[in-house]
Amino acid sequence: MAPEVWEKVKNHPCYSEQAHHHFARMHIAVAPACNIQCNYCNRKYDCANESRPGVVSEKLTPELAAKKVLAVAAEIPQLSVVGIAGPGDALANPAKTFKTFELIQKSAPDIKLCLSTNGLALPDFVQTISDFNIDHVTVTINMLDPEIGEQIYPWIFYNHKRWKGRDAAKILSERQLLGLEMLTAKGILVKVNSVLIPGVNDQHLGEVNKAVKERGAFLHNIMPLISDAAHGTHYGLTGQRGPSPQELKAVQDQCEGGANLMRHCRQCRADAVGLLGEDRGAEFSTDKIAAMDVSYDPQPHQAYLEYVEKERSDSSAARDAELAALNAQHSTTDVPKLVAVATKGGGRINQHFGHAGEFQIYEVSAAGAKYVGQRRVEHYCQGGYGEEEVLEGVISMIQDCAAVFVAKVGLCPKKDLAAAGIEPVEEYAFEYTETSLLAWFRRQSAGAAQQAAA
Repeated sequence: MAPEVWEKVKNHPCYSEQAHHHFARMHIAVAPACNIQCNYCNRKYDCANESRPGVVSEKLTPELAAKKVLAVAAEIPQLSVVGIAGPGDALANPAKTFKTFELIQKSAPDIKLCLSTNGLALPDFVQTISDFNIDHVTVTINMLDPEIGEQIYPWIFYNHKRWKGRDAAKILSERQLLGLEMLTAKGILVKVNSVLIPGVNDQHLGEVNKAVKERGAFLHNIMPLISDAAHGTHYGLTGQRGPSPQELKAVQDQCEGGANLMRHCRQCRADAVGLLGEDRGAEFSTDKIAAMDVSYDPQPHQAYLEYVEKERSDSSAARDAELAALNAQHSTTDVPKLVAVATKGGGRINQHFGHAGEFQIYEVSAAGAKYVGQRRVEHYCQGGYGEEEVLEGVISMIQDCAAVFVAKVGLCPKKDLAAAGIEPVEEYAFEYTETSLLAWFRRQSAGAAQQAAA
């Protein structure tokens, strides 16, 4: 990666897999209107227990949003980026979006700004985005083919007119690709989001990946459709299913070699706060923020940056040393293994099995430990007790993994994991993740070689 690009992404949790272990993001809900309708979207409000795009508990004015950013920054020194991702479309609400960015830049100039858009209005605002020094933009592109697009989008509103069917999809696709080209021509990093919809665009996303790579996209994030009748979306009400983790990984793997893939997305709410995979938004409600006297002190954030730099350096050195030892071992297997990791962040194995709400999935081989995604699960431990039915669900989510790495695991789940062919690994508790996975893989390879020799 070019040094100037690394400087842009190294602390952005959405644009760098490494950064997401250390840095927090914040979405501010100042953009309620939308100029298209998606069959997977229903922008409900007051759904605090839902974690999906388009959902917020409170809509904010630009002034209150800027104040909330300062309050969050004062409490969360890991905060490195603030984005506008809805609950509608950032560029369908340009006055509110750019007023918010203006206020944040004045009060907290060292925090990165980014926005997400469906791309319909994007070509009209590329110059404005550039003028605000916003160097990260996410564009959702689910199709190139209007025949597929009409199955995803019932309508768009463009040039003071509502368009439907293939005409709508054709206009949307053309505008998205034009906007992408215009952004990359200005050196703005673009992440393309694509929702994987089985039976609709799953066989088409390879073409999308190729097209966005040709137009300079920095990352392609293929994420699963979230479909539940309780959400009130068209797909949820009509029974359109989402992909399994295995189906998602298969499509992502097929796109390897095209645009670089993002595999650590959590499909965050439009008012999410905190590290990816967590949401501390409830701590910063409108009532609390309105009564606060807030100011921004950049020193805690700078101190945290220095801490992360040392952690990165130490982690990389330990990983490289373990990888060298692995490659020096002649008995290394050529067969990669999937493993699951329970972590609270920081790039370490630091969470109890029963407390995990998700597991990070790595593919470990002689080439290294490659992050390939995450799988959400119910917490197994509830009030100190384990739920057997929940445990079955957790095991089913990681059943294709050879091992699960945890800070601690109880005797009952340990027994059930082993019975399912999943090795529970506690010996690397609180150690660096990638180094630990490579050490385990090296041990596995040596053991397999000894068995073969015997």
